[in-house]
Amino acid sequence: MADLDDVLNGVGPRLRALRVERGATLADLSARTGISVSTLSRLEAGQRRPTLELLLPLAQAHRVALDELVDAPETGDPRVRARPIVRHGRTFVPLTRRPGGVQAFKIVVPPHDPAEPFEPRVHEGYEWIYVLSGRLHLVLGGRTLDLVPGEVVEFDTRTPHVIANRTDEPLELLGLFGPQGERMHVRSGR
Repeated sequence: MADLDDVLNGVGPRLRALRVERGATLADLSARTGISVSTLSRLEAGQRRPTLELLLPLAQAHRVALDELVDAPETGDPRVRARPIVRHGRTFVPLTRRPGGVQAFKIVVPPHDPAEPFEPRVHEGYEWIYVLSGRLHLVLGGRTLDLVPGEVVEFDTRTPHVIANRTDEPLELLGLFGPQGERMHVRSGR
């Protein structure tokens, strides 16, 4: 039971560190989670025992896995065992397990995508796409771009867009999709 007490005693400092790192106040966090400022303060100070009912909204607000909040011991195999999802002839392979926040996928678009002709689509969020192989035909607002392996595009998904494969070869993409305002950046080694 001492191990459990050690794990639970470490939650408060981790919660405070996450909040401070993100520049949030207790009032900000209270507004996002519905947990009172006094309860949050007692949790961070170690004066209140963390419960699942309190930790779940906090993990979501901080966009971290529950395991990170409680510093859970390793549970074994770290591999993501993804189940491909097929939608409109396209295969999406999830590369992340964490719910909410930024999600990563490998996307395979078949040759001469059967869903064509495309209608431009809009939705909330932000996308970052890296071309692994093939040629990505992208219509973004009034612009048309053809991207080749190694090229990257990022855009606000409220801009009308079409992602297409107009070639005889499969198109493979790496995609990050995030809530509105969360932009993904590629940093060079310079």
